[in-house]
Amino acid sequence: MNAPLPPALFTPNWYAELELAYARQGDSTRPVMRRHQGPLRVQKHLYAEGPEVCQHIIVHPPGGIAGGDRLNISVQVQEQAWAQLTSPGAAKWYRAAGPAYQQLDVQVAAGATLEWLPQETIVYAAAQAELTTRIELQGDANLLYWDMVALGRPAAGERFDKGHFQAHLDIRRDGKLLWHERQRVVGGDGLLDSPIGLAGNPVFATLLITGDLAPELLEHCRELCAGPHARVRGDLSQLPGLVVARCLAVEALHARAWLIDLWRVLRPALLGRAAVPPRIWST
Repeated sequence: MNAPLPPALFTPNWYAELELAYARQGDSTRPVMRRHQGPLRVQKHLYAEGPEVCQHIIVHPPGGIAGGDRLNISVQVQEQAWAQLTSPGAAKWYRAAGPAYQQLDVQVAAGATLEWLPQETIVYAAAQAELTTRIELQGDANLLYWDMVALGRPAAGERFDKGHFQAHLDIRRDGKLLWHERQRVVGGDGLLDSPIGLAGNPVFATLLITGDLAPELLEHCRELCAGPHARVRGDLSQLPGLVVARCLAVEALHARAWLIDLWRVLRPALLGRAAVPPRIWST
C-alpha cells in the first residue's frame, strides 16, 4: 500500500493570475500581452464596434470563488488605446471557513480609455469576500468603471446573515487621489435593513466615469431612477473630474439595467462613442 501524501500537498485553493496589456497600432487597439496562470483567462478579442475598441471577456472557468482562492488581475492600457473588459456572467463567492481574495491593478496611459464592465458579484451567505482595486490614470486618460454586488440569494430564501464582504477602491490621476473608498458589510449587521444602510435591499451598485457632465444631462440621468415605476433607488453626483452614480435594488437585474441605461447616456457624452452593448450581456 502506498504511503499517504503529506497533508500540505492537499490544497483545494485556487491561485489565478491574469496580466493584460493593450496598445494602439495605427487605427486599431491590439492586445500586446495576454499572460495567465491558473484558471483565469480571456476569450478571443473582439471588435464589435470597429478596430478602435478592443473587447475582452474575462473568464474564470471554476465558476465560483471559495475560501483561500486568490485572483490577481493586472491591466495596462497604453497611450491612445481603448480596452473594454466584461464577463460572461455573475462572479459567485461561496460560503467558506476563510477569506477569498481578488486584486485588480490597472494603469491607463494618457489619451487611453478603459471600460471595466463586469456582471454582478454574488456573495453567498457565510462567504468571506475581500476585493482590492487600484487604478492609476495618467494625463487625460479616461475611465468608466462599475460594480454590482448582490448579498445572499433572496430568490432561494437565503439572507446574508453570516460572513462578510469587503472592498477597497482607489483611483488616482497622476498620483493624486480622485476616489478612495472602503466598504465592509458583515452578515446579519443591522445596517442591512436600516434606512441609513441598505434599507433591506440586498443589491448595491456603483458607476464611476471621468469627466464633467453638463447639468441638464446630469438631471436627465437622475430621472432614470425617479418616478413611481422606478425599480432602483439611486442618484448621481458630479465631483471634480468624476461622475459618481449609486443605486440600491431588490434584484441584480434591476441594478444592471440601470447601469446600462446610464452607460448609454454617459459613454457618448463623456467618452465620445455611442454605446454598443457587448453581445455577451444578452446571452
